[in-house]
Amino acid sequence: MAGRMIGHSAIHGGPSLSGLSLTIIDALIPGTKDIVTSKLCLEDCPEIEVRDTISLLLKEEWTDEESVRMANLCTDWYFPVPTKETNRLLLFQQLLSHAVLGRANAQIKQFRKGIKETGIWPLLTTRPDVLPLLFPCEKDVELTPQMILKWIRWPEASTDSEDSEDEMSASQIALISGFFRTFVEEASSDVLKDLVKFWTGWELPTQCLKLQVVKSRGRHHLPTASTCYERLRVPDHYKSGSELKSDLQQCLQSVETGFGLI
Repeated sequence: MAGRMIGHSAIHGGPSLSGLSLTIIDALIPGTKDIVTSKLCLEDCPEIEVRDTISLLLKEEWTDEESVRMANLCTDWYFPVPTKETNRLLLFQQLLSHAVLGRANAQIKQFRKGIKETGIWPLLTTRPDVLPLLFPCEKDVELTPQMILKWIRWPEASTDSEDSEDEMSASQIALISGFFRTFVEEASSDVLKDLVKFWTGWELPTQCLKLQVVKSRGRHHLPTASTCYERLRVPDHYKSGSELKSDLQQCLQSVETGFGLI
């Protein structure tokens, strides 16, 4: 499923998948196992506790607690418990390879199968230079205000509403939209990444970012996002850009723990 999603996203000009381990990307494309394994580093291990335990093999001395942790990990994964005669660097490489590649082998095969079903597999195997475009390194992805502003669908005043209480003047919509535009224009790349993630649940902007100005339910009414519909709702009670900026910064703190809906 994930492989098909990425393949169809690439075909239809959708977002790419950033943040994927370079080792996993190499493992997707057929190649020698030794080359893939040689690129492994501790940061490739997604489980922090396992990563910390494996890193003990780089230490010369262990505490009793650390010895137990290492013994338990080796026993669970059917590796020999290290002794004084053990080649720790070799065991380090073996455990790290199992943690990153061995335990994810089935998922990698399924991911590859999904990509193949979309028809873009020949392109990836014959043009390795395309891989960074499909799976960009997250630290290399830079967002600019122009990239975000390019895809925003700005709100307009409703002309067919029969409920006068829900109607909003064009001037009020323009005022809030202006505050939001200023926020985007002054934001750094990291802030813009959080904004897009809050907005859509994804780190990269899509081609249709919907902005909506809604009636406020009070001064504590914060901006909310419907990530599935790529819609950001901003209440209309803001009197200055600084007020909107403060609330948006508060909202963006939620992107690490949720999908952006406050």
